[in-house]
Amino acid sequence: MLTSTLQRPVVALLLGFWLPSFLCQTTPPTQDSKIKFRLAGYPRKHNEGRIEVFYQGEWGTICDDDFTLANAEVLCRQLGFVSATAWSHSAKYGAGTGKIWLDNVICSGTETSVEKCHSRGWGNSDCAHNEDAGIVCKDERIPGFVDSNIIEMQVDENRLEKVRLRPLSSGAAARLPVSEGLVEVKQKEGWAQICSVGWTLKNARVVCGMMGFPSERAVARALHSGHGPYRIHSVSCTGKEVHLSACNMEFSKPNASYPCAGGGPAIVSCTPGPQFTPGRNPKRRHKLGLLPGKVRLRGGASTGEGRVEVLKGTAWGTVCDDRWNLQSASVVCRELGFGSAKEAFTGARMGQGMGPIYMNEVLCAGEERTLWDCPHKTITSEDCQHVEDASVRCNVPYMAFEKTIRLSGGRTRVEGRVEVQTRNGTKTWGLICGDGWTVREAMVVCRQLGLTYASSGLRETWYWDSSNVTEMVLSGVKCVGDEMTLADCRHDRSVSCRRAGAQFSAGVICTDTASDLVLSAPLVEQSAYIEDRPLHLLYCAAEENCLSKSAAKANWPYGQRRLLRFSSQIHNIGRADFRPKLGRHSWVWHECHRHYHSMDVFTNYDLLDLNGTKVADGHKASFCLEDTECQEGVSKRYECANFGEQGITVGCWDVYRHDIDCQWIDVTDVKPGNYILQVIINPNFDVAESDFTNNVVRCNCKYDGNRVWLHKCHFGGSLSDEEERLFEHYPGQHNNKIT
Repeated sequence: MLTSTLQRPVVALLLGFWLPSFLCQTTPPTQDSKIKFRLAGYPRKHNEGRIEVFYQGEWGTICDDDFTLANAEVLCRQLGFVSATAWSHSAKYGAGTGKIWLDNVICSGTETSVEKCHSRGWGNSDCAHNEDAGIVCKDERIPGFVDSNIIEMQVDENRLEKVRLRPLSSGAAARLPVSEGLVEVKQKEGWAQICSVGWTLKNARVVCGMMGFPSERAVARALHSGHGPYRIHSVSCTGKEVHLSACNMEFSKPNASYPCAGGGPAIVSCTPGPQFTPGRNPKRRHKLGLLPGKVRLRGGASTGEGRVEVLKGTAWGTVCDDRWNLQSASVVCRELGFGSAKEAFTGARMGQGMGPIYMNEVLCAGEERTLWDCPHKTITSEDCQHVEDASVRCNVPYMAFEKTIRLSGGRTRVEGRVEVQTRNGTKTWGLICGDGWTVREAMVVCRQLGLTYASSGLRETWYWDSSNVTEMVLSGVKCVGDEMTLADCRHDRSVSCRRAGAQFSAGVICTDTASDLVLSAPLVEQSAYIEDRPLHLLYCAAEENCLSKSAAKANWPYGQRRLLRFSSQIHNIGRADFRPKLGRHSWVWHECHRHYHSMDVFTNYDLLDLNGTKVADGHKASFCLEDTECQEGVSKRYECANFGEQGITVGCWDVYRHDIDCQWIDVTDVKPGNYILQVIINPNFDVAESDFTNNVVRCNCKYDGNRVWLHKCHFGGSLSDEEERLFEHYPGQHNNKIT
C-alpha cells in the first residue's frame, strides 16, 4: 500500500486501538497448511525475485509495506540461502497473482520463519499486486538445502492442470510419439476440449512445444463437431509462450459448457525433432542434444537437459545466467529438436563448464531460430564465472522408453538387476550378461528409467536375487553413454555369456548427482619439459611400473632415463564429489613411496605417432587424491595425510606436480619427431561421471631429441568438429616456432 511518511503517524494514532492485533499478530499456521516459499518473476536469477508464499493450498505474495532487509534475511534463510543482500518494492520482478498473504511484515532478522514475525495476519492486506515485495539473497547455500536455482512456468492450476494430445484414431495412439491429435485440458471437472474458433498456428506452436516438438504444421483436416465439453474458448497465443496457461483465453463458468458455434475441437499437428522421427538412426550422435550446429547441451542426466554451450569460431564455450529465462531456454530447446523449455536453470545446475564464456544477458523473444540470433552481451572474465553457467531442461515427447526395462531385487527403487523386455512379441522379460558391463551402460539404463545418473554398473548381482527371470537375452552390450535407450547401444547378435547363471547378470545403482572431472589443458601445455633422471633415483618408480620395459635391461644404478614431464590439474566441475571406487579398507599401501593407492589407475599418459600408434606410455595411480585448491567459497574436504579420506570436492581441483614420481612418460626409446600427447583421467570408467567425453586431453607434440614443445592442447569436446579433424590430420611441425 502506497502511504506517505507524513500520513503514517496519523494513521497509527487514529487506529491505535487495533494496532496490537495488527502488528503483533504471529498466527501460527495450521497443521495442514504446508507453508512453502519460492522466488518468481522476470527478469531474475535463481537467488532473487518476487517472494511468493504457499499457504492453505494457494500461492500468494507479500506486500512491500514496512518491508526491511531483516525481513529479507529471514525469507532468504527459509529458501536455503545464507543471508540477504537487498530487497525490492513496487513489484520490481512483476506483479504476482492470487492472494496477498502477508502485509506489514516486521521481522527482527533472527526469526527462524517469517510466520514468527509481526504482521496483519494471514490473508489480511490492503495492498495490490503492484506492491509485491522482492528479495535478493546471497548466492551461497546453507549446507543440506536442495538447490532452488530453477526458473519454471508457474501454472495457475485453478485454470489449467495438464494439457495433452488425444490421438484421432486408435492406430495413431499405438505409434509414439503422438504428434497429432485433439488438444485436451485437464481442469478440476475433468478433461475438456478447446473450441477451434479463432484457433491459430501460433496456438499450435505453444502446444507442440509443451508436447516436446520444435515446430507445428498445418492440420490436414478439421473436425466440425465434437463431444466437448468446450470449457475453453478464444485462445490467443503469440507463439512465444512456453505454456498454454500463459495465453489469453476465455473460460466457461464452473460446471458449465458452452457450444462451439461454427467450429469444433482444436486439433494440433506437430513436427518431431530428428531424435524422435520414426526410423531414427541410433548411431547418429544427436541423442542428448548433440545435433550438428552451434548450440549443444552437456552434463545433463536425461534427454533434452544440460548445460548450454555455444560454438564461436572453433571452440565451445558457455552462457552466463544473468537474465536467463524460459524464453531464451526455449530457443535452445527448439534449436536442438526438442520442444519449449520446461525449466531454465542458473548457478551451474548441470555442472560448470571449462574454457570461455561467450554470452551474457541473453534476451530472446522466444521465436528466434538460434540462440545466436538473440540480443546478448559479450563478456569479460570480471562479468561472469563458470559458477553462473546457464542450463535447461526441455520438454521431450513421451516415448514410453521406461516400459521396456525394469530393475528387480534392489533395496530401493533406484537399484537392482536389469531386466529387459524381449522383442519377440511375447512381452517376456530377460537378463543382460554382466561380462564387460560398465558404468557407461548403467548410465543409459538409469536415463531410460528416468532415474538420472548412474553411480555403479555391476557385473555380479547374486545379492539381488528376487525375480523368477533367469534367461539371458542380451550380451556384449557396449554404450557410449549418451544414448537415450539401451536399444541404441551395440550388442551381440546372439547371446554369448562367459559365466552362466542369473547371479552374473548386469545390475545398476542410480543416483541424483554425479561428478565430472576435467583436466586443465593449458597447464599441461605450459609445464611440459624433458628431464634426464639418474637411475639411482628411480627405484621406487620402477617398482610401481612407471618406466618403459627397456628400463629392466639398464645397468642399474648407473645411467639415466629420459622423461617427458608435465603437471596435471584435475577439476571436479560436476555435481557430486569424486570418490575412489573402493573404500579405504581396500586401499593398497606402497612402502617404497610410503602412501596408499586408492585406485590402481587414475590417469593414463600416452605418446602416439601421427598414425595413432602408441610409441610410449605412462600411468598414474591415485596415490593421494585430495583437494589441493578450491574455488572461492568452497571448503576443502579431502586430505590424504594421516590416512585421511581421498576424493575431489565439487568446485575443487587436485594437482599432480611435474616433479613427483610417475608424473611422466618415459621417452628414452622415442626418436625425435612429431607426436600426439594424450592424457586420460579415469580411463577404465571405474568411477561414475556425468560426462566421460571431456576426460581426455590431447596435444600436438614436437620432440627434437633434447627439448619438447606442446601446442593445441585441448580437452575432449572443447573444439568444433572441423577443428578436431584438422588436429587429427596434423602434418607435424617443420620448425620449433609454435604459435
